[in-house]
Amino acid sequence: MSDATCEVGVLGLGVMGANLALNVEEKGFCVGVHNRSPDKVDAFVAAAPGKRVHGFKDPAAFVAALERPRRIILMVQAGAAVDAAVAGLVPHLAPGDLVVDGGNSLFTDTERRTAELAARGFAFIGMGVSGGEEGARHGPSIMPGGAPEAYARLAPVLERIAAQVADGPCVTHCGRGGAGHYVKMVHNGIEYGDMQLIAEAYDVLRTAGGLDDDALAAAFDEWNQGALESYLIEITARIFRVPDPDGPGRLVDAILDTASMKGTGKWTVQDAAELGVPVPTIAAAVDARLLSAAKPLRTAAARILRGPAPGDAPAAAAGSTALVSDVGAALWCAKVTSYAQGMHLLATASAARGWSIPLGKVARIWKGGCIIRARLLAEIQAALERDPALPNLLLDGFFRDEITTRQSSWRRVVGLAARSGLPVPAMTASLAYFDTLRRERLPANLTQAQRDYFGAHTFQRVDRAGSFHYDGWSRPA
Repeated sequence: MSDATCEVGVLGLGVMGANLALNVEEKGFCVGVHNRSPDKVDAFVAAAPGKRVHGFKDPAAFVAALERPRRIILMVQAGAAVDAAVAGLVPHLAPGDLVVDGGNSLFTDTERRTAELAARGFAFIGMGVSGGEEGARHGPSIMPGGAPEAYARLAPVLERIAAQVADGPCVTHCGRGGAGHYVKMVHNGIEYGDMQLIAEAYDVLRTAGGLDDDALAAAFDEWNQGALESYLIEITARIFRVPDPDGPGRLVDAILDTASMKGTGKWTVQDAAELGVPVPTIAAAVDARLLSAAKPLRTAAARILRGPAPGDAPAAAAGSTALVSDVGAALWCAKVTSYAQGMHLLATASAARGWSIPLGKVARIWKGGCIIRARLLAEIQAALERDPALPNLLLDGFFRDEITTRQSSWRRVVGLAARSGLPVPAMTASLAYFDTLRRERLPANLTQAQRDYFGAHTFQRVDRAGSFHYDGWSRPA
């Protein structure tokens, strides 16, 4: 083939990269592909006969085959692999070329790379891509950041390959610098919370309510027809029905109870702490995964530590329609709380870093393609469009009223879990967040008195302005 005939380049032919390249080609673009392992290039091209894809085993030839100014999408593992890929491209780039990191990179790495490449005349975009293998192939939710002019050059491609919903493609410019990867990081943090909440709902229904896999599947199917409709609820119902190919029963029951993670949830909690934003649902989900991974410790502790067994606190109407309804209502309330925490974090980070993240548009692009897509995102979008400066999602009239009608169920489920000795850390953290938010006065006055007592950290008073220190704490009353 002649030089400069490919419109888009994709570097990295793992599951996500290969499927994204096919998506780009299918939407009308000629695609050049490159991979560090040459055999993957051969395999990809061989598996795509008749398609406008061209493989290159050499980075120089790959770059030379792209129309200028070039658009190159990296789909490689976050961290050192991105730096190595960029270093391999730079000698062959020309001023004005655009490099896009489509992996789950830490936003601070994206900001560093943006500055480094800008100094050499190249543009860089950090772009979150959500939807897994299926989304990459047929339409993901895409969260690009970076300079607006760089995004404008990439937008014609992204708007075609993104998931499509009633009000447009699931892609929007999220802000300058690392904003795109930050939005994806928070998306994943909300996803951690959502998955943990679903796992807790499953545990309550199965262990306290006695539902078997068929009944669980039916319950999740029912939920997916209403306010809880979402991708994660849908696939959970399917999971309960999958038979174990290597033994009796269902596959879910044969899976070891240890969950892993790649880091985005942890990063969300870490940066939330740096910014002073509470995200207890997401933090509880991260802790739950860490505790699940401590399987040897839990196995030993189960023989030593004693507490109520699930049967010691029988659930009224266990396994009944009433219990399923209560757990569904509790799950909805807790999920909304998790989204509220994520949106609060996005707003705070945007203001602190000058990103101008469009929260309403972020909610819109999460309605399709991504892992956390759900019916309630339309309501979140509407709430943020009604009041772009909404300080917390739970203060919106719709969510306030809906939680008011459901919170008795939420409290019953958390209470049932506590009486039954079932850990529901994310659901409990969500309820505590809600109750803390609605309290005008908290016991933090005592905390501040203690801090002043032992460290002279001062305190404020309810009846006058200023900071005060009392030096007589230790004197007898």
